[in-house]
Amino acid sequence: MIFEETYTLVNGVTIPKLGLGTWFIDDDKAANAVCNAVQIGYRHFDTAQAYGNERGVGEGIRVCGVPREELFVTTKLAAEAKTYKDAVSAIDDSLRVMGLDYLDMMLIHSPQPWAEFREADRYVEGNREAWRALEEAYQAGKLRAIGISNFEKEDIDSLLAGCTIAPMVNQLLVHVSNTPFALMRYSENKGMLVEAYSPVAHGEMLKNPTVKAIAETYGVTIPQLCIRYTLQLGTLPLPKTANPDHMRDNAKLDFVISDADMETLKQMEPIKDYGEFSIFPVYGGKL
Repeated sequence: MIFEETYTLVNGVTIPKLGLGTWFIDDDKAANAVCNAVQIGYRHFDTAQAYGNERGVGEGIRVCGVPREELFVTTKLAAEAKTYKDAVSAIDDSLRVMGLDYLDMMLIHSPQPWAEFREADRYVEGNREAWRALEEAYQAGKLRAIGISNFEKEDIDSLLAGCTIAPMVNQLLVHVSNTPFALMRYSENKGMLVEAYSPVAHGEMLKNPTVKAIAETYGVTIPQLCIRYTLQLGTLPLPKTANPDHMRDNAKLDFVISDADMETLKQMEPIKDYGEFSIFPVYGGKL
């Protein structure tokens, strides 16, 4: 079962190979989603300050009936927290809001504030200040692991040049038709595990006839194929859903995609339109 499989981060911390993403799960529904997922077998949960549901996720972690040490909880530092003082305050705010004594991992959500995502200013000093706050929280035992999200090579190099503790994870947009192979390899070569958010392309893969045809040959759903694809790349998928049926289906991954089909999936044309979600910076839009 996928729930029993883990990766090991460079600091020796183990992390479940499949996580539940919680983007777009409302705060008042997040606790119930976490509890349902725990009953199904999930032990890894991913949220962020930007999602507005840390309180609900934390509540679910506290009341789900599974010991805290058996769960892996990640949140992300707001992309706008680019001073040491703001980052220290934000880290403590997450712990307070979630009602947890520690977090298993915290990431810098983006190298730039969302309104400036992928623009020229790389916020080198701001990221170093935010990272220093994460390093100190890690050393204090508030965080068991620290990492980054949406960081490109330039951002990684700038951070590594000024850090004491190297990032352990880089969480990236990775899905069929959007597989940043060079960045993934670079991150891995620097000791980072790559986590794959939006492995089903925020639902856009459901519309793809080639992916549908390949899924049918294995007798699996399109989401199952897409999640399995990211696993076979060596990444950690974070499919997001509040639907217990989808949670169960997303974890049925005991099949292997052939080398030939993996090559087909790797070479698919990039998605140019994420529909109504194209407004979000990670999908190429501007807030």
